[in-house]
Amino acid sequence: MSTETEAPTADLLEKEGDAAADYLEGLLDIADLDGDIDIDVEGDRAQVSIVEVNAGELGTLVGDDGKVLDALQELARLAAAQATGERSRLMLDIGGFRLARRRELEALAKTAIDEVKETGEPVRLAAMNAFERKVVHDVVTSAGLVSESEGVDPDRRIVIKPAS
Repeated sequence: MSTETEAPTADLLEKEGDAAADYLEGLLDIADLDGDIDIDVEGDRAQVSIVEVNAGELGTLVGDDGKVLDALQELARLAAAQATGERSRLMLDIGGFRLARRRELEALAKTAIDEVKETGEPVRLAAMNAFERKVVHDVVTSAGLVSESEGVDPDRRIVIKPAS
């Protein structure tokens, strides 16, 4: 078994993606929904996407604010972990929801960064889930500012601060 600090191998990530895809294909069959499943590896994570075949059909699998998507991601991670014997950090996207949300968050982060640079004061953002916080932290870091998470889920939020 690998440790938390070791990067997973490409073979392991492919196995994770395949296991999650098999699980999700079964789910789509049970729910009688059409969707194509794409598997990819990005960095040190397996990425699985369910792409809509019929417009609007997969919305129920996303749910309000992606809550059903988050739950399905956890189930897909469990299927991957069962197949590999390793903890999975797999990312699931359905109907492009996460991709669209990533773009929204990047724009939100850039607006907050501009405000911090202009005023020199910290900016607190609304509560976000772990995926959303990671996107914002990455944008803030690339802009040369500092960000930290505060609070406890589900009210955990990011504070963006000027660089020291």
